[in-house]
Amino acid sequence: MTDALVNVNGDNVQALQILFLTTAITLLPSLMVMMTSFTRYIVTFSFLRSAMGTQQTPPNVVLIGLALFLTLFTMNPVFSSIKTNAYDPYVAEEITQTEFIERAEVPLKDFMLRNTETSSLNLFCDLDGTAERPADEAAAKALPMHVIVPAFMTSELKRAFEIGFLLYIPFMLIDVVVASTLMSMGMIMLPPSMISTPFKLLLFIVLNGWELLFSTLVQGFH
Repeated sequence: MTDALVNVNGDNVQALQILFLTTAITLLPSLMVMMTSFTRYIVTFSFLRSAMGTQQTPPNVVLIGLALFLTLFTMNPVFSSIKTNAYDPYVAEEITQTEFIERAEVPLKDFMLRNTETSSLNLFCDLDGTAERPADEAAAKALPMHVIVPAFMTSELKRAFEIGFLLYIPFMLIDVVVASTLMSMGMIMLPPSMISTPFKLLLFIVLNGWELLFSTLVQGFH
C-alpha cells in the first residue's frame, strides 16, 4: 500500500514537471520578445526597410534572423549568469524549482531595469496599485516581474520608434529632392520612388549602413 502511494506521488510530481516544462517551452517565444532586446531590433529593422522603400527586401525571415542573433549576442552575459547561478545548480539538484526561478529573475531584472525609463516604471507601479514607486535601485529590483516587464516593453517601443524616426529623415530628404526635381522637369507621370530608391541604396552602402546600425543598437544596450 505504501509503495503504491509512493508510486502515485512520484508519477504526479513527474507529470507536474513535464507540464511545467511544456508550458515554459510554449511561452519561450513570448518571453524572448518581452524580456530581451529583440523588440528594439526587429522594430528598428522594419522601420529601416519602410524608410528605404524596398518593399519586402530584406524579407521578414532575414530581419527576424538578424534580430534573433543580435539578441543572443546582446543577452549572452545575462544568459550566462542564469546558467551559472540558476540552471546548473538546479540540474545538479542543489536548489529547488522555486529557488531556480528566483535566481533566474535576478539577471533579467538587472538587464530590464537598466533599459527601463523611470517614467514607465512609475506608470505601471501606479497602475498596479499594490507596488510603490521605487526610491532607489534596490527598491526597483524588489518590484515584481509583472510590473517590470510591461515597463521595459514600453521603454523599448519608445526607443525603437525614436530610432525609426531618425532613420526616416535622410531617406525622406532624398524623396523630397527627387520629387521636387521631377516636378520641375515636368515628369509628373514618373514615380519618384523609381528614381529615389537607387539613391537611398547608394547612400546606405556608402555609409556602411548595416555595420553602423548594428554597432549603434548593440552599444545602446551595453
